[in-house]
Amino acid sequence: MDFSAIGQRIRDLRKSLKLSQDELAQGICTQAQISKIEKGDVYPYANTLYLISQKLGVDVNYFFEIGSTPRVDYVNEVSRQLRLTRRHLLYEEMNRIVKLEEDNPLFTQNGRNRQLILWHKGVYEHAVNNNVEKSIELLKSAIDLTHVLDKVWNEREIEVLMSMGAVYVTDNQNEISLKIFLEAKEHLSHLVFISDHSILPRLYYNIARVYTRLKQYDESITYCKNGIKYCLEKDNLFPLAELHYQVSYNLEKLGKYSDSIYYLNKAISIFELIEDKKYMNLLKEKKSSLELHYGDITKADHSKT
Repeated sequence: MDFSAIGQRIRDLRKSLKLSQDELAQGICTQAQISKIEKGDVYPYANTLYLISQKLGVDVNYFFEIGSTPRVDYVNEVSRQLRLTRRHLLYEEMNRIVKLEEDNPLFTQNGRNRQLILWHKGVYEHAVNNNVEKSIELLKSAIDLTHVLDKVWNEREIEVLMSMGAVYVTDNQNEISLKIFLEAKEHLSHLVFISDHSILPRLYYNIARVYTRLKQYDESITYCKNGIKYCLEKDNLFPLAELHYQVSYNLEKLGKYSDSIYYLNKAISIFELIEDKKYMNLLKEKKSSLELHYGDITKADHSKT
């Protein structure tokens, strides 16, 4: 742990907020202790670091990341870019970033950072090269880099496990994928704190997709609605649109066309709100088809009466 890096970042944040050492120290420790911490001369106690983080408006884990990973801001930016490529299915851009960073010492000399690279290599291997075996091998290797106790999984490891489940979904191995997703759900339930509020609804969405494939439409709808509820509670828009669409698709399969159109309209509205246009034409065509089909059924029912 590089405490001098932590001290430097505390100093930078303090100055950006225009706080003196005395003001930062108030209610926490002495000004002299703040000075020593900023110089890296002393190691701050965990509770002291927590109180400092609260006053500076950052999560205490930010300082631990600074201390354990040089240039953590750069690593976080790479992680953010890769997350966006996953979300928007930009696989060639994902591969470009991976190729650019995979030999970078920041990603070769730190297990957690190396995990990020292997994870996305695994995702790319299946999405583009359709190599299920190699993809699963890479994803398992990514998990093994940080996984220590079988009963304890962190958020990143659970996300990689979800990627494994997604590989099996697209390979039509639905029973295996469902088992993996339910395992991920169990691991996630043991986390006291979840920092990324998109993980649980994404997991629910993936479980729902498998239940739809297994023609268990009501079970799929239940998971979708739980995901929608969670998104609304956490003010999280992702994957709110996808969840509404999946409900619509299930209702269509159940012959509930009016309700299906209702949820499809919501999905379209949310996609428009977040300016995600990749599915827009497809969804609008789907809506027209559903409305036409529903209209034909309604006319047929009226003609019988």
